[in-house]
Amino acid sequence: MAEYTETAPGRALVESGELVAGTMARTAAALLFDDGSARVRLDGALAAWLRRTATAADAAPPPPVSPRARCRAGAALAFAAELSVTRAAEGRAVRTDGFLTPGPGGRAPADEVGEGVVLAAQAATEEWRVRHLGYLLAESAVSADLDVAVVSRGLRLGAALTGRQLVLLAAVGRRERAPLPMTPVPQDPRGWTAWGALEDLGELQRGGLLDPPPATPRPGGSALPRLRPADLRLTRRGVLVHRLLALDFVRDQAVTAALADLA
Repeated sequence: MAEYTETAPGRALVESGELVAGTMARTAAALLFDDGSARVRLDGALAAWLRRTATAADAAPPPPVSPRARCRAGAALAFAAELSVTRAAEGRAVRTDGFLTPGPGGRAPADEVGEGVVLAAQAATEEWRVRHLGYLLAESAVSADLDVAVVSRGLRLGAALTGRQLVLLAAVGRRERAPLPMTPVPQDPRGWTAWGALEDLGELQRGGLLDPPPATPRPGGSALPRLRPADLRLTRRGVLVHRLLALDFVRDQAVTAALADLA
């Protein structure tokens, strides 16, 4: 594993994310800690928040945090900087409602979210999820309609889902541009892959992230209606997770594979 020798607290953490996020991590570190040399700049309050989060996470992590987990934390912050540049180019303004403003003790409401994302990234052994955890930071910074409690709820909901469940939410969220299959999902699949996919789908329905809810047995034991992927819709809970984790960026190949698992 490469050694990083930068002395600025937090910068080495973001740069270490190169193992997960690629060379973009070094570009993000320069953007956050040496913006004078960067071709683009972030909003000052947003950049200060990400620097605070990186610095706090880089301060003597407890022994259970492995070197790879540390790299995931750095990658999440790099991805946050990456999407923040995109959102600024799209004209989405950084919120000015106090979310990013430090109060007594030097802690801003957003710092609670930043700490939660760092911890979630450290624990994310499915490392593709780290990208979307970082994106949650960028989204929350431009979403003035979402308070800290709602953002934290979205983070908890997303962290409790399997990787395939996140991809299924992504599939339903893009239904307008990529229609979902009309073939009914199997009711009693033989293969383990299809069984696991059906379990993931059922948990999303029972957890209130996808409509319709699971069908309940009818009196007399009549046949249950067959569920088709095309029937699925995001609930408000599902919309929250989809929006905060920017699941529009889930790769098309992953969506195709998850839908195939349900066939």
